[in-house]
Amino acid sequence: MSPDELSHKGFKALVDSLGYVDAVRFIRQYNSGSGNYTQERHQWLDQLTTDEILADLAQRQNQEIPE
Repeated sequence: MSPDELSHKGFKALVDSLGYVDAVRFIRQYNSGSGNYTQERHQWLDQLTTDEILADLAQRQNQEIPE
């Protein structure tokens, strides 16, 4: 399936499920953003140690997920 076919079928599936207006509203929620994610990620990740990252992951796994 070509990228154009995929886009067409995907949008048709959204329209069939949500209706045209809500399908468009759904698509408009997504944008490509701005900035340089890789560079920005280094600004905050390079300050953390592996132990800090692992501790944060462990803490997040133990938290209850709100329903």
